[in-house]
Amino acid sequence: MHFQKIRLHINFTKQIAMKILFILSKSRTNKQGLAPIYCRLTYDKHQKTFATRLFINPNHWNSKKQKAFVLDDDNYTNNQLSLIKNKLNQAFFFLQVNDESFTVEDIYSHYRGEKRVKDRTILEAFELHNTRMGKLVGSNYARDTHYKFEMAKRHVANFISKNYKRKDMLLSRLNMKFITDFEFYLKSEIQQKQITVNKYIQRLRKIIKVAMIEDWLDKDPFVQYKAGKEARNIVYLSPEELQELENYQFAQKRLQQVAEMFLFCCYSGLAYQEMVDLRKEHIVKGAEGNLWIEMTRRKTNAKISVPLLKRAEEILLYKYDYEFPVISNQKFNSYLKEIAEIIGLNKRLTHHVARKTFATTVLLSKGVSMAVVSKLLGHSRIGITQFYYGEIIKTSIINQLYNNGLID
Repeated sequence: MHFQKIRLHINFTKQIAMKILFILSKSRTNKQGLAPIYCRLTYDKHQKTFATRLFINPNHWNSKKQKAFVLDDDNYTNNQLSLIKNKLNQAFFFLQVNDESFTVEDIYSHYRGEKRVKDRTILEAFELHNTRMGKLVGSNYARDTHYKFEMAKRHVANFISKNYKRKDMLLSRLNMKFITDFEFYLKSEIQQKQITVNKYIQRLRKIIKVAMIEDWLDKDPFVQYKAGKEARNIVYLSPEELQELENYQFAQKRLQQVAEMFLFCCYSGLAYQEMVDLRKEHIVKGAEGNLWIEMTRRKTNAKISVPLLKRAEEILLYKYDYEFPVISNQKFNSYLKEIAEIIGLNKRLTHHVARKTFATTVLLSKGVSMAVVSKLLGHSRIGITQFYYGEIIKTSIINQLYNNGLID
């Protein structure tokens, strides 16, 4: 009979001990002459002190034996201290058996029956952020912004369910692969374009920052991540197309109204929601005597201050008496599609094209600076304006140099 030799390797690595010390705080003795007992945990050179919610007469406390002298009421105190010590030892033993590394905070959290920092999940971080944001809707955030973060949470949850076959994911397990796989999921499963994918990734990134602020995550998984490049195809009306729309008179009243409202936004830069919200009180006279549109943009909660250009003034004041008829965004864009077909415009016309036309044809092509355009559009950062309109500025410069014979 042949016996196979089995070698048993035993790890004799020295375990770090945990120390439990009960401390009487005599300086906090109450009116009844009782002082609170605190517990100090020490592990791996770090300490955690917490209140036991037990009180005792200082004369009854034996600091060396870490318990009270046995008098009438002291049996209860000693029993409770013993229970606390046992629960702490159980928490310490559990973490030793089930984890490679942990902190004194982890011991305390387990003793309290709470989740440890490293047990926090991405959807918990989303919930924390979205709940806080929801309470600030109307003051700091627009309802639409909150909805977009809720949608981001839903997409992340569905992604985790599909790719990992689980309901949630520990923050500590997030890495670059998680992010790139989520990006691929948005493109392949949800059929999102790069610009929309980048928006969802930005929202995920914000949630990661929240987790790091809460000390739920030590390492940022986004450190080496680079967002995919977006196709910046800005659709706007050229001066000739804008003039053609100005001159055309539509037979149907609904189309004529939508065309005029669209033209107003071409000369004011208002987004659809701000156009709908516009009222007489939003038109104010500036110090120089000119009329201005003063309101708050719903999307960013930023203040909008736009001079009322002559053509915009003609439409708003003299044709609509400061207030436009209510038309849903969907119908508005549907009517714009008809308008484009009637005048032979080979572009997909939507309300947002008016805002782009204001930035490009009305402002940038006339030499208005990027900083001023950014302010008039109500962008939160000039970088947003530069990102979307930088190429148009380059084209404008080339055209001006060409027209002046400075380049061939």
